[in-house]
Amino acid sequence: MMKDWLRKHPDVRTIRVAAVDLNGQARGKRIPARFADKVVKDGTRFPYSVLNLDIWGEDIDDSPLVFEEGDQDGTLKPTERGFMPMPWLEAPTALLPIWMFRENGQPYEGDPRHALRAVVDRYKARGLTPVCAMELEFFLIDDSGKTLQVPPSPRSGKRRKASETLSIRALDAFDTFFTDLYDACEEMDIPADTTTSETGLGQFEVNLMHCDDALRAADDAWLFKMLVKGLARRHGFAASFMAKPYQDYSGSGLHTHFSVLDQKGDNIFDSGGPKGTAALRHAVAGCLEAMHDSTLLFAPHLNSYDRLVPEAHAPTSICWGYENRTAAIRIPAGNPAARRIEHRVAGGDVNPYLMLAAILGAALSGIEDSREPPAPVTGNSYALTLPQIPTTWDSAIDAFEASSVVPRFLSKELIRNLVLTKRQELHYINELSPEERIEIYLDTV
Repeated sequence: MMKDWLRKHPDVRTIRVAAVDLNGQARGKRIPARFADKVVKDGTRFPYSVLNLDIWGEDIDDSPLVFEEGDQDGTLKPTERGFMPMPWLEAPTALLPIWMFRENGQPYEGDPRHALRAVVDRYKARGLTPVCAMELEFFLIDDSGKTLQVPPSPRSGKRRKASETLSIRALDAFDTFFTDLYDACEEMDIPADTTTSETGLGQFEVNLMHCDDALRAADDAWLFKMLVKGLARRHGFAASFMAKPYQDYSGSGLHTHFSVLDQKGDNIFDSGGPKGTAALRHAVAGCLEAMHDSTLLFAPHLNSYDRLVPEAHAPTSICWGYENRTAAIRIPAGNPAARRIEHRVAGGDVNPYLMLAAILGAALSGIEDSREPPAPVTGNSYALTLPQIPTTWDSAIDAFEASSVVPRFLSKELIRNLVLTKRQELHYINELSPEERIEIYLDTV
């Protein structure tokens, strides 16, 4: 079937094979299309350490993967996603997502996509299927000068230096870009739904439709981020999912909605009323219990913590509530059959696979343990005395490393690799100016 795609697209001369590293970066190779059959059949190889590079793409100095273990190769095989076009490139090109395995055919535990697969397998073992949808916020930015600013509208040539919450005018100003974006999503089979203008300068949100395949949902988010950033450059400006490019405006989040189906296809959170079931409460309790220690997966970079400040439309307290956007976990109103949990902590700069593994893994732990959450909050959670999400990058790294909760949904190898990565980044980022820090995050995350 993968070979059929290339036969139907004879204009494609080259392919990219790419896996996702711990920072959500695409790592892989460029290969002439005439050698695609070999990649599909045999896979390709590169070192395990490539999935464990820092944000600059450098080896982790004290990682055992590099010298201690001889920088061994893993085998990378195509995921079930198969070939897809790369509409942001000038030449017709295909992308083939891949993931890493050991020599004996077992999944490599340090691969973020395998981390999510392992969580999904736990759901399957209980006859359950998570259904996920994501809302991704990002900024369109003119980064051609010394300071970041809103790009001029392709229609008017003017810059609108103000918030444009739910503004049709802001959407229309960049209509050519969004038309190309939706066309590209169709080509790549990314289920982009509604777009809105958000509160930041040149900030927008695109919702991805719900999906009963969590791996595919994470694929969609990863591919969408790649597409938006690449396509924006074709239009003459940047797009960035960094958490907080402008200090005086709200940052970008990546909100995740999820429910869980049983073997009959029924939503186990649906009680027929507004409050939801015991299973919903147990899932909420699991998410709250793991939230402090897994914050590093929702806020993986130094800049991430500029977003997690009080009264900036991002959660700071570990709490939940019904129809309450000041809470870290919100239970939206609406049709009971669609009763779901909205997890609001993650920034746009996350690795979607690790973020979703943490959310779904924590929820399942709560369901397995029949945990009960504290009472839901009402009103402004910022004004209440509640347990707090870590406020600094270093404290989040410490909490993640010492956690007894995180190992329930992530492997020891991945935990070790991520801690080593983040400690190295923490060390070197202190040598950079604020402008240099923004520069590295703007294009990477």
